[in-house]
Amino acid sequence: MEANQAIIQRQSQPDVLAVIASAQNLAESTKAKYSRAVERYQDAGGNLLDAEQLAEYAQGLPASGRAFLKAAVKLVTDRLAVQVKGMATPDNVAAVQATLYRAEALQDAIQTKTPKGTKAHVWLSQAQVKTLLDTCGDDVKGQRDRLALGLLVAAGLRCSEAVNLTFAGVKLQPIKGKMRTVLEVEGKGAKSRVVPISDRLANAIDEWAAVAGGEGCILRSITKGGEVGASLSSVGVFNLVREAGAAMGKPELAPHDLRRTYAQLGYEAGVPVTQISRLLGHSSIQTTQRYLNLDLDLSTTVSDFVPF
Repeated sequence: MEANQAIIQRQSQPDVLAVIASAQNLAESTKAKYSRAVERYQDAGGNLLDAEQLAEYAQGLPASGRAFLKAAVKLVTDRLAVQVKGMATPDNVAAVQATLYRAEALQDAIQTKTPKGTKAHVWLSQAQVKTLLDTCGDDVKGQRDRLALGLLVAAGLRCSEAVNLTFAGVKLQPIKGKMRTVLEVEGKGAKSRVVPISDRLANAIDEWAAVAGGEGCILRSITKGGEVGASLSSVGVFNLVREAGAAMGKPELAPHDLRRTYAQLGYEAGVPVTQISRLLGHSSIQTTQRYLNLDLDLSTTVSDFVPF
């Protein structure tokens, strides 16, 4: 019985890319898309058998990315379910059932349906942004976390853009007689853009360079002993945002909420929507307008005129 359960345990940890490659009913182009989705998740430090981690990562993906990753997970878990059911005996039924439950959880972890109607998006005010940044400590980890939050909320970077940004991508450009620090960012679809940043954020990068060495990726992992390690994953950024959000009473705060805040604070300060759209790397103004929720005037509403 123990040997049989050990086999089931091994079956529960399949070679995902091999399963995708061996699928006979998929076109090669489809296999490539599934494989890329899985590889990106694994490169970000994700465990494909961790449903909670998978769900958190998928939240930050565009609809197409979520769809490909979900399809890849379903392909693998369906194969797993068939194999494990075929090994079921009266002695190992509990192990089989546990594996099937895990497979179901993995399939349910990624939601691909696009919500309809108007969603109450999360934006932070300037005061809340300051509170968020103040949750970071004064140690090495706190310095790294504050810079990570800054790249999201003060430069509007996507989570994947922040973790891939290198020190070499920080440049100085002459603008109206003075030098301005800009970030060279490679966004979705390998499209590059230039994002000007404030002197305060530029100084934070310079200070961090003195700690991290000034080469390679800017955002790094931190060991328990406070040593600067390798590059930080997207999952790591997600977790530090959640940690900082929880410290200020917003436990559901996500990296994309900070990118949305960047856009909203810029709009409220009078920055044209066209400029904000370019800074965010959006392909259309309509996408930026959804970030800002311009279709709904939150400053004045019907409820203001009802004598409640």
